[in-house]
Amino acid sequence: MGAAVLVLDAAFWVMAVPALFTLPAVWDLVSDRRAGLALDDDRIRWHAGRAEGEVAFARIDRVRFDTRLDLTVKVTLVLHSGRKIRLPQESLPPWRRLEAALAARGLRTERHHFALF
Repeated sequence: MGAAVLVLDAAFWVMAVPALFTLPAVWDLVSDRRAGLALDDDRIRWHAGRAEGEVAFARIDRVRFDTRLDLTVKVTLVLHSGRKIRLPQESLPPWRRLEAALAARGLRTERHHFALF
């Protein structure tokens, strides 16, 4: 933005509007948000910012992988009780590695392509 204002003589207020869309990314960078996912022998743990959680594998009925229209993959843990827990997108490793690691631990996985909801 600064280069456009100085070199191209762009109006500051015209360049400030698109710059507003970068503020959330700048905040994540400044606040040093951490995110991750860990698989133990008997449970899955995740954290993203202030959110964190863990679920024992014995409580999980299946893990659902939904490919969205923007080609991102959302991951949902479906528990035996019917409750669904969506894992934070920023805490996920590449989905193929996660699916293989879960299958290696005996968890059933499902793939659904281009779900709108």
